[in-house]
Amino acid sequence: MAGSSLRPHVHWAQRHRELFLRVDLSDVRNPDITITDNVLHFRAQGHGAKGDNIYEFEIEFLEPVEPKPVCRMTQRQLNITVQKKESNWWERLTKQEKRPLFLAPDFDRWLDESDAEMELKEKEEEKINKMKIESRVPKDPFKHLKKGYLIMYNLVQFLGFSWIFVNMTMVGFLCLTDSFYDTFHTISDMMYFCQTLALMEIVNSLIGLVRSPLIPSVVQVFGRNFVLFVILGSLEEMQSKPVVFFIFYFWSITELFRYPYYMLSCIGIEWKPLTWLRYTVWIPLYPLGGLAEAVCIVQSIPIFSETGKFSLGLPNPLNVTIQFPFVLQIYLIALFLGVFVNFRHLYKQRKQHLGPKKRKMK
Repeated sequence: MAGSSLRPHVHWAQRHRELFLRVDLSDVRNPDITITDNVLHFRAQGHGAKGDNIYEFEIEFLEPVEPKPVCRMTQRQLNITVQKKESNWWERLTKQEKRPLFLAPDFDRWLDESDAEMELKEKEEEKINKMKIESRVPKDPFKHLKKGYLIMYNLVQFLGFSWIFVNMTMVGFLCLTDSFYDTFHTISDMMYFCQTLALMEIVNSLIGLVRSPLIPSVVQVFGRNFVLFVILGSLEEMQSKPVVFFIFYFWSITELFRYPYYMLSCIGIEWKPLTWLRYTVWIPLYPLGGLAEAVCIVQSIPIFSETGKFSLGLPNPLNVTIQFPFVLQIYLIALFLGVFVNFRHLYKQRKQHLGPKKRKMK
C-alpha cells in the first residue's frame, strides 16, 4: 500500500469475468492507472474527502487479472473495470485477508454468487436466442452480385455525367457564346445514354434492390426523359436554344455528387464532405433545373402549335382534336408539382443525414 498519501473511498463489486471499482473523486485530472504484477496502482488529482488533492492507492488482487484496466470518468466519480484471467467467483477482492479501510462493497452493483450466475445465464440465453433469430433469416445468395451491379451502375452513371460536365465546362470557357447553341449536338448522345440507363433506377426501386421510394424516382426520371426525348429530341428548332445548355448543366452537376455517394454507400463507406454535398447541392440546382425545363416547354409550345406535331385527332362527329400544346400546359403544372415532391423528399433525407442526432434516453 501507499504510505501516508491521501486515499479516496473505493467501492467494489464483481461478476464472474469482471471486477468493478468506483473511486469517489470528482473533477479527476491526470489519472495514472496501471496493473503490474497483479497489483493495481492508482494516482490522480481530484476532489475527495480531503478536498482537492492528489489521491493514490494500491490493490493486490486475490487472483490473476488482465493487465489492461478500462477507465471511464464522469464529473462525480471514476469507474475502473478489470477483467479476471479466469471466470470464477472470488471470496474477496484483495490478497490480504483484512479489508483495507478505504475499500467497501458497491451495494448499487453488488450481487451474490447465485445472482451473478443467474445474470450470466440470462446473458447466455439472450446470446443463443439472438443467434437463433439470425439463423432463421434466409441468406441472400445473390447479395454480392447485387452489390456489384449497383456499384457498376453508379460508376457508369458518374463517369457519363462527369464527361458531360467536363465537356460543357471546357467548351463554355473556350467559346461561351457558341456553347449555348451547340450543346445539344455535342452532348445529346451521352445524355441519351445516361437518361435511358436511369430507367433502371425505377426498376431497382420496384424490385426492392434499393430502398429509395418509387414516386420520387419516377417523377425525376420520366420528367427528364420527357424533356430530353419528346421536347428536345423531336424538335430541331429547340435543339439550338440556349436553355438546353442550362438544363444539361444543372442535371450533370447534381449527378456528380449523387452517384459517387451511392456507389460508396454500396461498400459501406461514408465520406462526410461528399454526404454534405450530395444533400446540399440540390437546394439551388433542383429549382433552377425545374425552371430551365419550364422555360424549355414554354418555348416549345408555339412550335408544336404551328406544326401540329403529336396532336391527336379523334374520329367523332364533333371532330375533336387533342392539341399537344394543351397537354404541355397541363404538364407545366405537373412539372412544378414534381419539383415540390422531390424537394420535399430530399429535404427529409437531408434532415435525416445532416440534421442534429437525437440523444438516446438512458
